Amino acid sequence: MRRILILATLLFATGAFAAPLKVVTTISDLASLTKEVGGDRVDVQSVARGYQDPHFVEPKPSFLLLLRNAELLEVVGLELEIGWLPPLLDQSRNNNIRPGAKGYLDLSNGVEIQDRPTGTVNRSMGDVHPLGNPHYWLDPANAVRIAIQIEKKLEELRPADAPYFQQRLNDFKVRINEANKRWTAQLAPYRGAKIVTYHNSWPNFMRRFGINVVGYVEPKPGVPPSPSHTFELINMMKDQKVKAVIMEPYFDAKTPQSIAERSGAKLVVLYPSVGGAKDSSTDDYFKLFDSNVAKLVEALK
Repeated sequence: MRRILILATLLFATGAFAAPLKVVTTISDLASLTKEVGGDRVDVQSVARGYQDPHFVEPKPSFLLLLRNAELLEVVGLELEIGWLPPLLDQSRNNNIRPGAKGYLDLSNGVEIQDRPTGTVNRSMGDVHPLGNPHYWLDPANAVRIAIQIEKKLEELRPADAPYFQQRLNDFKVRINEANKRWTAQLAPYRGAKIVTYHNSWPNFMRRFGINVVGYVEPKPGVPPSPSHTFELINMMKDQKVKAVIMEPYFDAKTPQSIAERSGAKLVVLYPSVGGAKDSSTDDYFKLFDSNVAKLVEALK
């Protein structure tokens, strides 16, 4: 019996009996990467679903319970969540996950950011993010940078599990590097291809794989397309032989479908977040890229 008690004490001391760390992420991509690093030592839930526009998430009472019980909150930052997260944080009354607290992690601080405005930003420019484009997770190199930050934070909150987190991070680095080589090879024949996207969600993804975004269905970020803009966009696409129009699943397909048909391009839905598809084809970070790369290759053939 004495040996059993001693063993139990040691297991508690090393964290073997500790309950999984409760982590809440604002988007599903951060949740997927946290699972890669945290394994069974974390319990991860995302506020936004992969099929939702992360700029506009409708607050629900269930979100308050998630945040109230969270030990760690991970955010995209760059004001992506500014329209919906602050009120939820205030109402959750969990000071441990507020900005500046130990249980708050803004992943934008350690990644490569695209499209940082160089001048003054105002509302006439549409929904421009003054701190830079927040869709940085759509680059495998940034996924590694995100995972490194998550691992450091998990170590800080659960130091007894540090070797476990470090091993899982190293395994993830190997797997993502191998996958990135595969994705790069698949898209290599189409480097320099020209595409149009609905929203400016893809600068990190397209830059990583050498695809040129030459226009947007939105005349300005967050502004619906007008007939005059649509007409100009179609003529530009014909002149530059644009092969594909990319749209996210949460936008209305009517206008981009018309633009694609009238310009001779193909319309393809790509998923900017894990879990965006109705089936299981985008259920983790690796599947998300497998799906998007395959669809883009098919559109550019």
